[in-house]
Amino acid sequence: MSNSASERPTIPGTVWQARGRHTGSDAADVLRRNLSRLKASGVLADFTEPPLPEDSPELVFEARWRAVGEVTVRARLTLVPPPEREHWQEWRLVAEAERPWDERWPSPATMFWPDDGTEWDHHHAVAGLHLRDVNALSTDDKAMRRVLKSAARESWAVQLVVHEAMTPDECGRLPLARLLPPGLRHRVVEHRASPQQLRAVNWALRDLGVEVPRGGAVLLPPDPAPPGYDAGDFAVRSVFLDGSEPAELVDVLRRFTALPKPQPQGAAEALTDLRENWTLMTPEEELAHARRLVAMYSEALEAMTRSRDLYREAAERAQEALAAYRDLPAAVPGPRERPGTRAGSPFQQLTRGFGRLRGTAKGLRPASGNDASRDGDDSGDEADRP
Repeated sequence: MSNSASERPTIPGTVWQARGRHTGSDAADVLRRNLSRLKASGVLADFTEPPLPEDSPELVFEARWRAVGEVTVRARLTLVPPPEREHWQEWRLVAEAERPWDERWPSPATMFWPDDGTEWDHHHAVAGLHLRDVNALSTDDKAMRRVLKSAARESWAVQLVVHEAMTPDECGRLPLARLLPPGLRHRVVEHRASPQQLRAVNWALRDLGVEVPRGGAVLLPPDPAPPGYDAGDFAVRSVFLDGSEPAELVDVLRRFTALPKPQPQGAAEALTDLRENWTLMTPEEELAHARRLVAMYSEALEAMTRSRDLYREAAERAQEALAAYRDLPAAVPGPRERPGTRAGSPFQQLTRGFGRLRGTAKGLRPASGNDASRDGDDSGDEADRP
């Protein structure tokens, strides 16, 4: 597992994110129909499909709604084109609220995708895994190990491994996701181990540093794990598969999703797109955005003006120094410098030039009165001499 958790940005507490594959036909039309239906029913405040550059292969959908009637949520779903000769489309969904996320709020996935049998809930990296169904672990030990390691690596979802203490009835075979709060239902991939697979599943989990209790459950650690992470804090001793609410498991999931985990691959870029390229604005948001732009441009113009003034002042001083240098008289040749001595910097040469000019001016200065009288007295004495 990676050791670079401290070098990567963490997931903000206000953010909900998910990633998956749509394996049905025409994912874009499915999204448009569901978004239109939810807007008409008043669930969504608005949605849009912002224009992208002509050479962009992606499609983007934005939606805005108010959770519990008072908290604004902005969400952005990106459809990525499938690889050549494939018939599925990867999607990435990032939603951000005005305050820390509450798992009782509606799942942002159901604001874009219909919560029915539409095939949008496949795991983005491991074929055969689903977000809304029980994923039975393989009876082949090596295949089980490979699936669990691949699912945990760089995953946007929470990986939950449940061990059945005994063969459950029809109700117990239903996914636990249906019993979770709405905000957690589409963030969990449930791996189910049969009663006889306890030793095999714990062998497969050995490299990840966790162990599932008999008849219990464990959450796989994030990759990379955050500093101070203790896998033992995210294991549940008993999970009753009888249709009752798994209160202890919900508490563990709540604490796990609240951890300051590093962003998985691609999540930081998706969040940046949501924040910086958001187009679905209210009139108030457009006004605030325009004011921020005006303030930013004003600061840039002021900085440019200051730089221009400083440059102009420096140029004027340089011109003055150059003019003074040109007005200096020709320097009197001085003693020759010894070989190896330096002429000095231009500033030192200019200083010496000013010193020589001052000495020349002193030699040309007219004689004072005392000097003149002294000269007169001397001339008189000379005349009286025989």
